[in-house]
Amino acid sequence: MTRSRSAHLVRAEGAPCPTLVVDAGLLPDGDEGVLEGLARTRGALDTDTRRTVLKNAVVRPSGHPLFDLDYYFVQTLPGASERFDTHGSCGHSILAAVEAAARDGMIPPLEPGRRVRVNVLNNGDHVVCEVDETAPGRTRFTAHFLCTPARPVGDLLITGEPVTTVQVDGRQVPVSLVDMGNPYVFVGAGDLGVRDVRELFAAGDDLFVQLGRVRLAVCGRMGWDPSGAFPKIAALLPAPDGELAVRAVSVPSWHPTLALTGAICLGTAVGIEDTLPWQLARAAGHESGLVRLRTPGGSLRVRARLTGPADTPRLGWVSVADKYVSYGSTVAFPPDSFGTSVPSRPEDTSCLSLPL
Repeated sequence: MTRSRSAHLVRAEGAPCPTLVVDAGLLPDGDEGVLEGLARTRGALDTDTRRTVLKNAVVRPSGHPLFDLDYYFVQTLPGASERFDTHGSCGHSILAAVEAAARDGMIPPLEPGRRVRVNVLNNGDHVVCEVDETAPGRTRFTAHFLCTPARPVGDLLITGEPVTTVQVDGRQVPVSLVDMGNPYVFVGAGDLGVRDVRELFAAGDDLFVQLGRVRLAVCGRMGWDPSGAFPKIAALLPAPDGELAVRAVSVPSWHPTLALTGAICLGTAVGIEDTLPWQLARAAGHESGLVRLRTPGGSLRVRARLTGPADTPRLGWVSVADKYVSYGSTVAFPPDSFGTSVPSRPEDTSCLSLPL
């Protein structure tokens, strides 16, 4: 079967923008080749789409016997000329990629009960996308992020401690640095002068700038490039009825809800004793089990599965339920936009790989 010279725009509800999903077989080989090919692909988009769609997923059928789909996430950084960041992942884009891959015939059609196993090449994550419900143009998933083998929760603390202080504008601000799905900086909104959940969700530029300064301080302390898309940052407050309120920053503005990887990371952090998320969740009345997260765009349910002794727990997996994906459109491109000849899709993909 000959590959079509097209890509797909797919939106996972709660994401800040749709994801452009591209067949890896249409792009040149190697890390630089993929990014150059993706740049040409994006160059064929209309100006408005190129400006607003900042998430890209490059996918192909996996040659690994444990997986169905290889996935490579590329974040577009806004600016006068587009730049790319490949250091993290995006859970919403994983779900979008599964939807597009099924439409392209890379994986079997989606139906309730089907589980699609995704190999995230950026960071080695293993994600199982379980189909709960299908409807024309729309699919409901539960996303399971697996730790294989189970990881000691202490290893998820970037600094090795549950709370780290950074100096911001001459004062010490406590943060928790956790890496699960993506690296995140969690800060108590109360430490930034926010009094309640309503104020947190209504906050504008002042809080946004404060969070940016906290993130810069963390990058400076850790020796990270502050111009990249990672780490992400989110402000937290206890909410009524055992919920934890969260307001997160995306690229390049407030996130309308919370990134799926953010939910995974925060749900994990709530289970790690003495982190800020652990402290604030307990201040809200949460004790254990399912974590309910309240965002400006709705609520999320997250469950982290911890195993082993209480004094040395390990993370087995984290699940987020009720994630909806809506198909947008097929994007056709001029014949030379991909910059490579397009062969027929091979039956055996075991020798094909994306950049690691």
